[in-house]
Amino acid sequence: MTGLCAPSGVAGSRILGIGAYRPARVVDNDEVCLRLDSDDAWIRRRSGIVTRRFAGPDETVVSMGATAAVKALAEAGISPAKVGLVLLATMSHLEQSPPAAPRVAHRMGADGAAAMDIGAACAGFCHALALADSAVRSGRARHVVVIGSERMSDLIDPADRSTAFLFGDGAGAVVVGPSDEPGIGPTVWGSDGTGERLIAHEHNWLHARETQTWPVMRMAGPAVFRWATRIVPEAGRKALRAAGVEPAGLAAFVPHQANARIVDSAARALGLGEHTVVARDIEASGNTSAASIPLALEALRSRGAVRPGDTALLVGFGAGLSHAAQVVRLP
Repeated sequence: MTGLCAPSGVAGSRILGIGAYRPARVVDNDEVCLRLDSDDAWIRRRSGIVTRRFAGPDETVVSMGATAAVKALAEAGISPAKVGLVLLATMSHLEQSPPAAPRVAHRMGADGAAAMDIGAACAGFCHALALADSAVRSGRARHVVVIGSERMSDLIDPADRSTAFLFGDGAGAVVVGPSDEPGIGPTVWGSDGTGERLIAHEHNWLHARETQTWPVMRMAGPAVFRWATRIVPEAGRKALRAAGVEPAGLAAFVPHQANARIVDSAARALGLGEHTVVARDIEASGNTSAASIPLALEALRSRGAVRPGDTALLVGFGAGLSHAAQVVRLP
């Protein structure tokens, strides 16, 4: 019996380009508080958020994701026809079937590429980046587009004081391709299903059909905060060790932009160097779930806070509960 042929791989993969899409409509805390028993000062103190973007009728998970992907491809100098795989991380696409990724691939001009949705909530981008790295290194795909795209405004109750002020909309994307040496470090990931109800829809789609009530998201804020302030530095330290990078030598720390207090707590716990830039896109964008890490990367790049070749620690965490972290070298 003859053995199966395996694809030939490469030594490593790296991020070749970054792109972002931010909806036109900026929503400040005063507008959010029109339907919420709160005020601007409380929201800033609680979360660090000043504004967020809400998508308009024509700004969908598909359209925003495709636009971000096209921008990333342009920066990378890669033709859409050369994309072998499209991975879309999202938790807010409202159709379980068909998935959104094939439509994104079509809109960006990557017809024929494999395309799939990744459902790991706010940790989805880091999960998808790990899969992209493996696909490139194994030879399964030479170029992979990884996208986080969210319309979280569709999922929240505007009168819910625990979630309404937190979330925003947008999309970010990266292109991953082959490299002579690793540009994406080993991924540290995991889950804790005992926390399934801490961040969740209040009921499922079957219940929605029977009762005609929309299943909005609810969150047990204090419990999520305790979990996140433990798991983010823990996963971050493991990812740094796996990549052989010292915390003090890190150029940037880019965690999921869930809450400024979580970001600051994790940064302190990791013992980062004085020069390490900490992403705080939460202030202007709110929590954009799977889109938050690529959006934050693009924001750091656009203001010149990081340089090509810099190392960045990415940590995604959220509903599931799930988490994933890796160190990457920036394009």
